[in-house]
Amino acid sequence: MEKLIKSIGSFDPHLIKNDFPIFRRKVNGKPLIYLDNAATTQKPESVINCIDNYYRNHNSNIHRGVHTLSYESTVMYEEAHKKVADFIGAKDWKEIIFTRNATESINLLAYGWGLHRLNEGDEVLITIMEHHSNIVPWQMLRDLKGINIKVLGIDEKGNLKLDELPGLLSEKTKLVSVIHASNVLGTVNPIKHITQEAKKVGALVLIDAAQSAPHLPINVVDIGCDFLVASGHKMMGPTGIGFIYGRQELLEDMEPFMYGGDMIEKVTLAESTWNELPWKFEAGTPNIAGGIGLGAAVDYLENIGLQNIYDHEEELLTYALEKMSEFDWINVYGHKSDSESVGVISFNVDGVHPHDVAGMLDEQGIAVRSGHHCAQPLMHDLSMDYTARVSFYLYNSKEEIDLCIETLKKVKKLFE
Repeated sequence: MEKLIKSIGSFDPHLIKNDFPIFRRKVNGKPLIYLDNAATTQKPESVINCIDNYYRNHNSNIHRGVHTLSYESTVMYEEAHKKVADFIGAKDWKEIIFTRNATESINLLAYGWGLHRLNEGDEVLITIMEHHSNIVPWQMLRDLKGINIKVLGIDEKGNLKLDELPGLLSEKTKLVSVIHASNVLGTVNPIKHITQEAKKVGALVLIDAAQSAPHLPINVVDIGCDFLVASGHKMMGPTGIGFIYGRQELLEDMEPFMYGGDMIEKVTLAESTWNELPWKFEAGTPNIAGGIGLGAAVDYLENIGLQNIYDHEEELLTYALEKMSEFDWINVYGHKSDSESVGVISFNVDGVHPHDVAGMLDEQGIAVRSGHHCAQPLMHDLSMDYTARVSFYLYNSKEEIDLCIETLKKVKKLFE
């Protein structure tokens, strides 16, 4: 596909869409228009074939056999870790721990580091933008350990109040845990700046990259963060696979999150010692096929080019916002400044519940999300309960946005 893009001289989502089998089907008799990419992305043929090939030709448990299938599976699974490490610019592939998703990754840190390293009165700083997955684990530690949670708010334009950040940081701040790109507002936060500010008080930094890793280039060394998490299913990989990056010295000092097979070095009835990284944190038989599938998704993303994807989504975002601005009954949240954003637009139609909006769009084969988007504190801050949401990816086009807008006009007319 990379050669194809170069040969035609531009990014063509219509050609890219051919790589995705799901777009050959229809929904309610209409061609599928998939605008729910912030929830999960569709899977290219190469990822599907990779998983199929693994089960057909290589299926075996890893690290536990000397036979051919076990060796092949082990190599393929370890190679997937290396691909992810290169994808985010990690120094060593052993700094990549495979988990089920970003949620489990944050829990791994909360239990493996927070439960053993945080004490009463210590502080964790988050933002009002956070997904529930980056709020609830710290509330658990608040209740168990007596830590305090501080929250950085947003301004009327949907950007973090960075001028208030220094006042929220102190020697008590042990972790700054911040979302890279909002799954509600689309805002891309200046995580390198936030990381630099956190380091001034000696705090560690966790980046939730679930909404950014599939859409724009990331380099953890350049950012300077200590941890970064993402979910495979949001970056065209399988469900049930994700990862956490952690600096090697921090991971080696942490306690395991789960205990059992493959995360051990030696077991006696008296005591046990732990395996080397990354297996110290991957107890039991892992999602081998999922990890290998994630590696195939990374291959696909890198062949297309993250910058190409980001530029395409920015073009779609600008186009969609211009179209929506033509109608005063469409209320868009965020996108009120020139700040960097990913292709996510949360909106409401005057007089129409978001679920009704989503239901009527679905009748036309258009998939969007409606609800609180697992960000209820942000919704409360915006004085609402629910929104409809469109989110773009590399296979979406301006023609699909046009069809979505035309359907919204029909929705508004019907409910009038």
